[in-house]
Amino acid sequence: MTSTVAPVTPIPLMELTTGFWKFKAMAAAVDIGLFAAVERRGEATFAELVTDLGLHARPVRMLLGSCTAMGLLVRSHGRYRNSGLAAEFLVPGKEHYFGGFVQYSDQHAYPAWGRLQEALRTNAPTTWDSSTQDSAFVAETEPAILENFWEAMFSLSAFTAEALADAHDFTRHRRLLDVGGGMGPFPIGLCRRHEHLTATVYDLPHIAEKCRAKVAEHGLGDRISAHGGSFLADAEFPAGHDVILLSMILHDWDERTSRDILAKCYAALPPGGAVIICELVLDDDETGPLPAAMMGLNMLVETRGGHNWTDAEYREWLTGAGFRGIETVPMHSAGANAAIIAYK
Repeated sequence: MTSTVAPVTPIPLMELTTGFWKFKAMAAAVDIGLFAAVERRGEATFAELVTDLGLHARPVRMLLGSCTAMGLLVRSHGRYRNSGLAAEFLVPGKEHYFGGFVQYSDQHAYPAWGRLQEALRTNAPTTWDSSTQDSAFVAETEPAILENFWEAMFSLSAFTAEALADAHDFTRHRRLLDVGGGMGPFPIGLCRRHEHLTATVYDLPHIAEKCRAKVAEHGLGDRISAHGGSFLADAEFPAGHDVILLSMILHDWDERTSRDILAKCYAALPPGGAVIICELVLDDDETGPLPAAMMGLNMLVETRGGHNWTDAEYREWLTGAGFRGIETVPMHSAGANAAIIAYK
């Protein structure tokens, strides 16, 4: 009998080894303005793009071929146009522009991942100097990096907010506190969906200023406010909210800090109030899913003690803080695969 078992080949290893090629090609295309140039013309020839980009023909030909093969460009009758994916997310000025995350990853995270072995040996971040800074989010961090980071998080979180709105019934809540909410993508998305909902973003003062400006851009200044403070240093969280959101927050910190944050959430909520943990959650046996596992490794290069934790760990911490009625709701988004909801 002939065996039907597929032979083992190095093809998967080749794909893993060269995975960064695709990222760097996309990042370069964003950086040089390829998708913006195509968008301006609607459709463009190879010669037009060589002229518009001010580059030599050889590298432009290679980049166009790569971006077409990756599904970012479409070629038809010798002309290029942006694919639906690139047109929606990689053209500056679009509402859901994802280029900030691409640029942040290229300029900030990519070099740090190049020092992953150092992070493994030292158990210290490589994206910032933990000997001179308290965290990566202080105002003194390089402004351009921080600007890309907050724009990146806004883009990533905007779609995660939509997924959360589908996963959890917010009609039962009246006032949301978004802890470490950045420029407010979750409150903006949730308040758009639910007219009865109001919200407060609670973040560092310099971030709260950015949040107020972003909220004003979206015309929601009468329903969303920003409270400057530190959810680590402040003894109490802002009061008067019946639901508290922790989106991609607890994975930045060690277990003790995470437990402290949850204790402050419990103290700030009224009876019946809810806390929502929105994260890429690891399976309890820590065999996946891959996005959660890789984000956990990213926490090694990004944070002092962060980790992408398991569902069981989050449940244990919530129970220890006094919460009950814990449920885990699956989500499908780039920023989170689950919402863990618990009640006081």
